[in-house]
This record gives sequence, structure tokens and C-alpha cells, in this order.
Amino acid sequence: MKIEIQSKKGLRTTLSIFVDKKSIKKKLEERLIELQSQVQLKGFRPGKVPAAVIKNQFGKAVYGEVIDKLLKETSSKALEEKKIKAAGQPKIDLKTFGEGKDLNYELQVDCFPEIKLSPLDKFQIKDYKISIDKKFIEEKIKEMANSHKTYIEKKPNEKSEIGDQITFDYSGTIDGKKFEGSEGKNIKIELGKNLFLENFDKQMEGLKINENKSVEVLLPSNHPKKELANKKTKFDCKVTSIKKGISSKIDDEFAKQMGTKDLGELKNMIEKQMSNQYSQALSSISKKEIFDQLEKNHNISLPDNLVENEINLITKNLKKDEILKHRSKNEKLAKSRVKLGLILNEFGEKNNLKVKDEEIKSEIQKQVKGMPGQEKLIFEYYQKNPLATQNLRGSLYEEKVINFIKSKCKLNTKNISMKEADKILADFNKPNDIPKQNKTKKTNKDKAK
Repeated sequence: MKIEIQSKKGLRTTLSIFVDKKSIKKKLEERLIELQSQVQLKGFRPGKVPAAVIKNQFGKAVYGEVIDKLLKETSSKALEEKKIKAAGQPKIDLKTFGEGKDLNYELQVDCFPEIKLSPLDKFQIKDYKISIDKKFIEEKIKEMANSHKTYIEKKPNEKSEIGDQITFDYSGTIDGKKFEGSEGKNIKIELGKNLFLENFDKQMEGLKINENKSVEVLLPSNHPKKELANKKTKFDCKVTSIKKGISSKIDDEFAKQMGTKDLGELKNMIEKQMSNQYSQALSSISKKEIFDQLEKNHNISLPDNLVENEINLITKNLKKDEILKHRSKNEKLAKSRVKLGLILNEFGEKNNLKVKDEEIKSEIQKQVKGMPGQEKLIFEYYQKNPLATQNLRGSLYEEKVINFIKSKCKLNTKNISMKEADKILADFNKPNDIPKQNKTKKTNKDKAK
């Protein structure tokens, strides 16, 4: 095998690779001998089919198989010999080939750029410490207590009010005619939640047990039966039960029902949950600042094929006119993603950052805990979808690299209230032409971390 550098322009290198016909013939003969033990033909004992007969019947297919294998082997060896790190899949251009001929082809490959990493100690990153308002914690506990009510039957002369749970039977008509689903019995609703039909609850206030009431409402616009959507409907209702809702008493016993040992622990749990939620949201701002400074402080050439692949991903669901209209914006976004992906990857490799299998299992366990009852489905999803596991590994790897970078930057820590945090997040999430949350693109350089 002979390898020559045909041309080199920027990150793109074209190699000329030559394999002599004698080497190809030898590979072909070896493959035919292998097939003798596998091919079964009428008139020959198993394993005794002559190579010449196999060649006569399957020659073209065997030659194609041998050439395909040779292309993979020789192109890989050529890149290794010339110490080229390919960014994406190389392109092969066959020049001469055919049985009894030499094989000559060109291998066009885009290479990863050399990246000189900027020092991180001069990067200025905002870091927020959130203070959870005690009043908010109290309100949250009240909401929990309200959602865990106990109901006691009202006296016969007492009327229904907002917050009461009523049980009723109904019979509905549209223009005096029955329709599918027009009757119901023992329907329970809590007045004020408006979970039955819009404007229905208010008309059911002020009623006593066994009292009848005709209620007129519109059926919803998204009704399963399209012909019934937005139709004015009359429901003749009879109240069969009225119960007063009593919120749970907020004490240690209530806290135990919520899964904590006492009220103090329940408050701490809510505070921690809210703090984590805000911290996650605010970390997007730190991440954006890191991305901005990484992009600003690194000047690198980008492999054309990676940029083109990223553009295709961005525009894959767009119509042709939309692609043309936003071509410049999409190209800018694609270049940004590829550049950041390469820089983050370089930081990861230089600092030997890897994602262990245990970390992936731990992340899947977190997802399982967050979706009670769906454990089996989640585990099966990752078992049957290797790509999903690969994407999860990529997300964890990026997070690990970003956390490493953040640990080396100068953090400007600011203590803020929930109100201040809400304003900061609202401003950050205002619509923009290019999404602020710039998701990076994993490249072929992202091997199994």
C-alpha cells in the first residue's frame, strides 16, 4: 500500500492511496477459501465446493466484499500513518478498480483543528446564591394542606359553597335532544376548581341536598365529538351530597403524612427543593456566560463537514423557503455550536474528564425516582435504545466539563431574593433571534468518555 498527500488546504487533506493488484488477488483467494467451508451447492459435499466454482457463481459479490473491506482497512491505516484525526466521515473517490486491476482511490478528510486553550482564571462568571422566602414556604405548606382535605357531610339545610365537594346526577340536552355522554351519576367535584365545565361550578352554588338545578353551559371547543364542540347545553342536575372540605391541620402529624419526620423537616425539604430549582434555572445564565467567553477567547478554524452537518440538523424540519430565509442565522448558530463543542471537548480531553458507567446508572435512577410507577418503562427504554444512553452520556460529559471550567473561573457571587431571581430569569429568557441556551454539538472526537 502506498499513501501520498495529494493536497492540503486548511483543515481538509486529500490522500492518494494505492493498493497493488497482487495484494487484492491474495485477499480474494483467502476469502474464497473461507467460503468453501460455508457455501453449499448441489452436487458437492459440504465444505468441498471448489474455489473456482464459488468464484464463477459469486465472483462479483465476493470481489465487492473484499474491496469494501480493503477500503475500510487501508483508509483507517492511512489516517493512522499520517497521524490525521478525522472530523466526521472521510469521503472516498475511486479512481481505478476492478478484478485484475490495481486499486487507486482518493481519501478526502476534514481534520480537527489544533486548539490552544485560553487560561480560565480571567473569566468573570456570575454566581447566584438564592434565599428562599419563609413566607413562601408557609404558603406552600398551606397549599399542601388544602390539597389534603378531609370532607364532612353538611346538614340538610346547609347550602353548597365554593370549596365544598358536591355529588350530583345530571341529564343533558342540546336543543332538547340527548347526546352521547349526556347522562352521569354520582359525579363528584370540588366547587371552585372548575374541572367539570366552564361556568358550571358557579351555577351550582347555594344549593341544598336533593335540590334540582338546571345549568346552561357551552361544551368545550376541544370536545372529542367535533359536532358537539362549543354547543350550548342544558344540564338538569340533582345534588345528592354536599361535603365541607376541611384542610389538614399543619403539624408534625401532617408532616409525617408528607413523608418527613416533623414539620421542621418538611419546611427544610421545601426550602431545599425550591433552592435547587432556582439554582438549576440560574445556572443557565452562568453556562451562557461561560459559552460566550469561551467563544470570544478562542479563535479556531472549523471543519466544513461538521458545520454542514450541524446546519442540516438545525434545518431538517424547515421548509425550503424558511431555510433560505434564515440561512445566515442558521450558519452562524451552527458554527457557534461546533466551535463550542470542539473547545469543550478539548478541555475534557486535556483534563482527562470521563463519564463512568456508574454515573449513567445513577442518572437513570434519578429519573426513575422522579417518575413513580414508570420504573420498568424507563429501564426498558434505555436498554432498547443505545442512542438514548449515548445522548445521556454526552449530556453528563458536557455538564462535567462545564462544572470543571466554572471551578477554574473567577466567580462573582451575589446573594439574591426570590423576587430578584424571578426578574433575572425573566430578563434572561426574553425571546431572541438566536436561542441563549446554546446547545453544543458532540463530534466524532467525543469517544466513549
